[in-house]
Amino acid sequence: MSFAAPFPAPFGATPSGLPVERWTLRSASGVEAAVLTYGAVLHSLRVPGPERRPPAEVVLSLPDVKHYATHGAYLGAVVGRFANRIAAGTFTLDGTRHHIPGNDRGNSLHGGADGFDRRLWRAEPSERPDGAASVRLSLDSPHGDQGFPGSLQVSVTYTLASDGSLTLDYHAVTDRPTPVNLTHHAYFNLSGNPDRGVLDHLLTVDAAAYLPIDETGLPLPGAPAPVAGSPFDFTRARRIGARIADTDEQLARAGGYDHCWVLDDRGRPCGEGRSGLRRAARLEDPGSGRVLEVHTSEPGLQVYAGQQLDGGFGDLLGRRLGAHSGLCLETQHFPDSPNRPDYPSTVLRPDQALRSRTVLGFPHLTAVAR
Repeated sequence: MSFAAPFPAPFGATPSGLPVERWTLRSASGVEAAVLTYGAVLHSLRVPGPERRPPAEVVLSLPDVKHYATHGAYLGAVVGRFANRIAAGTFTLDGTRHHIPGNDRGNSLHGGADGFDRRLWRAEPSERPDGAASVRLSLDSPHGDQGFPGSLQVSVTYTLASDGSLTLDYHAVTDRPTPVNLTHHAYFNLSGNPDRGVLDHLLTVDAAAYLPIDETGLPLPGAPAPVAGSPFDFTRARRIGARIADTDEQLARAGGYDHCWVLDDRGRPCGEGRSGLRRAARLEDPGSGRVLEVHTSEPGLQVYAGQQLDGGFGDLLGRRLGAHSGLCLETQHFPDSPNRPDYPSTVLRPDQALRSRTVLGFPHLTAVAR
């Protein structure tokens, strides 16, 4: 199978005037992805419908770099150095206390106010034995960046395969111990029309438990809570909007869904640590017939239903992005892990390398790709 090599095009400039590139990847299945060097943003993901129906844009995007820098919302970005929240922006590592500026109700969110989503990444084509379209984006985060210890060299490689699946491979090394938790913050809408929202999408999450939160979005002390019988039970496909308006303290605290699910091990292939993939979620749009499956090596999935999108900015076509225009399925380690010894560790040490993989697959395209 032959693929067109990924190619860059100019895409404006950062607020400081540095040029930004937009790299396009194409697959024989008809899927097309575009990635920005600003924030390593997945700027476009066009996916055909079943039976070769025309492709539609299935991720929310903004028209230019200025909008990404101004409006935030992490649309399509790779976030770090630590995705999700760290309580009060503080943690102790090997006896030393570290302080990260708070940017969310006193907590540090997604690496702080100047996280990886606001950085200019370096891009280069990535050679693949199968010839799949692939681009590698790299970033150097110096010691003391946003208060985090250690210099971190991090990369994310986007690879578009013949079946239309998009793989994100994360890699990081450091020169001294530091917590690292990377994720991808795409907002999915499989209908291709953000005006329709995602409340009628069907969601399955392969998790029997989730992490309840306090009023600031931090996990509560204690064990994960079972989802059975609660609005958080997506062990079978259910409309996202079916119970999002229930009278429930957890829903009230987040204004809807913005919680981390503890992924099951069932169905996980042989393998140790982060190298083994498991299915995390399945998202279906009955109207278009598009289906997204998310597989990951990470232990958690933050599901965010986009309730804080306020319509204050528009997408590539000028359509306003309001509440529930898109759904985030953020594969990651658990929130506040640096302060929670009961959670899987996120500490990366100089003799280690972080390797993490997430695969976005589209099962309805399988027959087309063959």
